[in-house]
Amino acid sequence: MERLWSPWRSMYIDSMKDKDGDESCVFCNAVKGNIEDDSSLVVFRRNEIFIVLNLYPYNNGHMMVVPNRHISDLSEITTEEFAEITSQITLATEALKKLYSPHGFNIGANVGKAAGAGIDTHLHFHIVPRWNGDTNFMPVVGEVKVISHELIETKKNLINAIAEILNRSE
Repeated sequence: MERLWSPWRSMYIDSMKDKDGDESCVFCNAVKGNIEDDSSLVVFRRNEIFIVLNLYPYNNGHMMVVPNRHISDLSEITTEEFAEITSQITLATEALKKLYSPHGFNIGANVGKAAGAGIDTHLHFHIVPRWNGDTNFMPVVGEVKVISHELIETKKNLINAIAEILNRSE
């Protein structure tokens, strides 16, 4: 297997530890973050959930809808949380359509390590915009994904798109 050296990944892993060196939850930390802060990738909040950009996206605009509560299993979601999750998945896809005109989406959750969850202790739902032909020689041959949009710029564009959608629906 080929390896791609990525020293910034260790900074991300280290950031998931609290001041005593214990593992903390990146999503629980994000709940406390300020949307206006460029160090936060949170693009939207509601009472029970928030929407955050994926720090290591599969495609431009890859977002996650996350319950505020630290839960790890689908059976723990309340009716109110589930309603907000589905509503915000719809909002996120509308914002992505407005900004990037994707041809489709992958939407889902990896529940548990065995299912591929990178963070298996805090349930989250992925929204990955897809385009015809978005798999090219880089990921297929080089096993490297090229992301052409900078995350903070994407965040600002998504915040504006979400605001426009919400203003239109009022």
